[in-house]
This record gives sequence, C-alpha cells and structure tokens, in this order.
Amino acid sequence: MQSFLQYRRFGRHVARQYDRDISKAEALGGAQETSESVSASCSSGSTPAPPIESEAVRAQDYAREDTRDREKGEQLVGAAGGVQAQHYHSQIEDLEEGLVERYGERFEPIQTAPSGRKGPMAGEEENHMSRLSTIATRHSLGTALGTTLTGIDVRYRSTREGGEGKVFVVGYEGEKDIMNPHNWSFVTRIGATFNIASIGWIVGFASSVDSAALKQASMDFGVSEVTESLATGLFLIGFGVGALFAGPISETIGRNPVYIATLSLYMIFVVASALAPNIGAQLAFRFIAGCFAATPLTCAGGSISDLWSPMERVYAFPVFANAAFMGPIFGPVVGGFIGQSSRVSWRWTEWITLIISGLVLFNVVLFQPETYAPILLKWKASRLRELTGDDRYKAEVEIRDVTFIKRLGRALYRPFLLTFSEPIIILIALYLTVIYIILFTFLDGYDFVFAQTYGFSEGITGLSFMGIGIGLCLASLLVPVIYVWAKRDLAKIKEQGGDRLPPEFRLWFAIFGAPAIPISMLWMGWTAYPNISYWSPLSASVLFGYGILCVFISSYQYIIDTYEVYAASALASVTLIRYVAAGGMVEVAIPFYKRLGVHWTLTILGCLSALLVPVPYLFYLYGVKIRRRSKYAIA
Repeated sequence: MQSFLQYRRFGRHVARQYDRDISKAEALGGAQETSESVSASCSSGSTPAPPIESEAVRAQDYAREDTRDREKGEQLVGAAGGVQAQHYHSQIEDLEEGLVERYGERFEPIQTAPSGRKGPMAGEEENHMSRLSTIATRHSLGTALGTTLTGIDVRYRSTREGGEGKVFVVGYEGEKDIMNPHNWSFVTRIGATFNIASIGWIVGFASSVDSAALKQASMDFGVSEVTESLATGLFLIGFGVGALFAGPISETIGRNPVYIATLSLYMIFVVASALAPNIGAQLAFRFIAGCFAATPLTCAGGSISDLWSPMERVYAFPVFANAAFMGPIFGPVVGGFIGQSSRVSWRWTEWITLIISGLVLFNVVLFQPETYAPILLKWKASRLRELTGDDRYKAEVEIRDVTFIKRLGRALYRPFLLTFSEPIIILIALYLTVIYIILFTFLDGYDFVFAQTYGFSEGITGLSFMGIGIGLCLASLLVPVIYVWAKRDLAKIKEQGGDRLPPEFRLWFAIFGAPAIPISMLWMGWTAYPNISYWSPLSASVLFGYGILCVFISSYQYIIDTYEVYAASALASVTLIRYVAAGGMVEVAIPFYKRLGVHWTLTILGCLSALLVPVPYLFYLYGVKIRRRSKYAIA
C-alpha cells in the first residue's frame, strides 16, 4: 500500500519537475534564439569559431572523471560537472529530437538575410546558412531544456549494454532531491528504520522461542531433547539458505516486495509448524519458515544504507542491530514461561510468534516506503517516458537489453561469486562464523548454568537471558563517542580532498567490544557454582551482550560500506556461512555441556574467542590492502 502511494507521489513530483524545467527551457530558448539569429546573419564576416574538441576526447575525459554510483543517481560535482555540462551541450540535439513532436509548433525557422556574396557558391552558401539557422532555431528550446533538465545524463550505450545510439540516463534532480531517501524527513527515515528493525526482531524471536520449550515438545512427539533441538537448528540453517535469495532479489525488484512476500510466506509456515502432527513435519516446516525469515538479515543492511548517509549510519545502524539481537533474547523469556505452564501447550510458542508477525507485517504494508535507489529511479524514468513519449529515458538498471529472468539470475549468482572471490567476504565470514558458533553454544548452556546449577524454573531461566539484553543496550553508549570521532575524522578527510570515511572506521565498535567476549565466558564459567551468587554469572552475561553486539555492528557496517550497492548480496554470503555453522552447533552444544560440564565448555569457548580478539585490529591496520585485492569492494 505504502509503495503504491509512494509511486503515485513520485509520478506527481516528476511531472512538476518536468513542467518546471520546460518553463525554464522556454525562457532560455527565447534568449538563445535572438543570439543565434545575430550569429547566423553575420557569420560570413565573423571570426571562425574555435575548434571543438573531438567527441572521443570528451568521452574519455567524462569517463575518467565520472566516479559516481550511477545506479543510485549520484550527480557529478566540481571539475567533473564541467565535463558533464560540455557533454550535455555537445550531445543534446538527440534529446531535442524527442521533444520536437511534443513542442514542434514552437520551433519556427529564422529567415536569414542574404549575405550579399557573389559568385557560383553564393546560392549554396545562402541555402546552407538558412538550413543551419533553421536547425539552430528548431533546437533552441531543446538546447535550453538540456541545460535546465536536471538529473539526466546523455551518453552513448556501451558495447556490453547492447542496443545502439544514445540513452538519457535518469538520476536524481540534485543533492537536495526529495525523491532521494537520504533527503526524506528524519521522522520518515526513523520510522522506516524501526519497521526494518521490527522485522529483524520478530524473526530473531521466532528462531529461539521454541528452544525454551524443548522438554514439552520432545515429550509430545516422543523424541529426545537433542532431536527436538533440530527445530531451532534447522530454522537457523534456513536463515542461511534463504539469505542467498532474499538479498539478490531485493537488488532486482526492490526491498518492499521482498519484505512483504517473504514475511507472508514465513507466517504460513509458522502456522504449519504450530499444527505439525509429528517431528518430521515440524522440522520441515521450521526449516522452510527459516528460509523465508532470512530477509532482514540480508536486506536490512541495504535498506539502512538506502536511508542514511555513511555519517548518519553511525547511530542509525545500532537501532537495527539492537532489535536483531533482542529478538533471540526475548524468545527464551516467552518460551520459558509457556514451557513451564501446565495450562498452555508448547505450540503457543508458534501462535504468539504468528500474532506478533502479523502486527509487524501489517505495519510494513501500510507504512514502509520503498528505499532502493535503482527502483526509485526506474519509477522516475517510467514517468518521464510517459511525459515525453521518448523511450530513451532509462534508469541505469534498465539500460542493458536483458530480460528480468537474466537479471535475476545474475543477481542470484552474485553471492556465490562474492563468497569465493572476495577476500573481504571470506575473512569476515570466517570471523563471524566462529563468533556465532560461540554465541549459540553459549546460549544453549543457560539451562545447565541456571536451571541445573541454581535450580531456576524454566520461566526464570528464560528471564536470565535479559542480562544479555542489558548488555546490548550498554553497547549503544559507544554511539555518541564514535559519532564525535567520525565527525572529526571526516573533517580532516575533507581538508585533504576526500569526501567519505574509510570502511575501517566502522571497526571501532569491535575494537572496544571484542575483548569483552572471552572475559565474560571465563567469568561465567568459573563462577557458576552453587556456593557463588547467581548474580555473578548474570553480570558476566551483561558483558557478553555488550561484546557480541559491538562485533556485529562493526562487521555488518564494514561490509555495507565496502560493497555499498551490492551490500545485500555481500551480506547474503556472510549470512549463509555463519548460520549454517550456528545451526549445526545447536545440535553439538547439548552433548558438549553434558560431557565436559559447564566450566570446561565455557573455558574452551572463552579461549577460542580470545584468539579472535586481534581480528578487528588487524582489519583496521591492513583493511585497505585487503580491499585493493577485492574486485567489487570500494578502493
């Protein structure tokens, strides 16, 4: 609904912009007509015009100067903007031809006075000058329109794009274009961010809510708790598999269709899981539900990038990150009280998930706008084609003469390409895989730490996860500090001629947070004794929540800043690897705790996480060199 209304608003805005530019062009065209008449009438005795540089040279300069992200409609500035202006003036006649049919009655030829020359060439020259003046006058409005029509880049199609001739590439009107999501009001953008965060929260909630009711579900189906824990493990593996499709598809058709379609399908299989007659059906439905729930894990990073500038993402992205981690924390809180109740079936873990998911979907359908820049520019190009009757107006994503199926196939192939060819993706994926193995093995130990050691009930054991939630909130205290640093560093970069922070700046969260993970595990592992207060392991869990969120924020933002328009595909690659590993560890963790005990299990995890503490520092020092070896990463 919101996307439909947004499409109509964009159409009206484009029509107003077009009419405004036409009016400017008419005014400039009238002034230019007089100038061209004088020039034509005295051309026989005038000084020869300076030679015009070749089109090839201009094209080379233009290509060399153009460092925009064209798919996002970025405009040229500075010296490159001057080259673009020359390009417009030298090539605008093709744009004008498309306007003649619409505004032909306004193109009247100028009657040029005879030059007075004698000789055999006089008539030919007079005809030639008359023809030139007629063409010049015929194109006067179009030339003026080319000067004033903003956000249009006139260029030849390249060989790999297919087709022939020139194309009018549609971009944003300028840096302040209200169609650009970066220029939407703060209220609109923060509302869209909360919608995305709510999706992340509910799918995280769904991934863990049933883990706190393992005993009841396993008794109902007549299987062991390890077997029933597959319901959680397969949901996580489904996350990884679904991420391969959700992210690339969102880069083809937009964010909103993916959010709405996948949430709807995910809810269908949540219902199926709640009604499952046996363990096999439950496991199958949970896996499929996980596949469709993967959307925010890959698309959310791209959506945040669509809405906020790199500087603004310092405080915008932690909003999503907090919600994404709060979901799995609240899941066991609710699931624990359902599991211990004799009046409510364990199936209510799924019904509650369905109710909350329905509210989230309702909110997204009504209030979430489309944010993906290439799709927004595609809407604009479509409206310009309607207004002008000229099919050469194209968004960057429309220029290649390929079918939707081919574009989708290329997008689906991209995560595999990135996974196996990009050093940044490979290293971040390995780092997060180990972190997630530690995370989910740690979470599985809560029953052993608090229920078996301290005798907590299922509900209170689930409530113990709130310690991690408090730690997640504490990580947000770093945001103001890092934002001040970001402003300081960006000011220095601008003084040196740059315009953006390097992706390595995003690693400060992990640099501050990574040491907290091994400390918290060793702290909990060696104070979880009946004769030591339960407040000690609870306090350790606060430190763990702080550390794990810091690592998550840095890793995701580093990927987003490094791959930008392909952020969703890059995150899909990372998501697949880490969630498949996490899903497997859910099965391994319970036997691990039973055989080694709480103390040694957490000690091993603490030592493993200690080995990862230097990783953010190494990325900070050598990230630039690694990015230079990555084909799709920014330099």
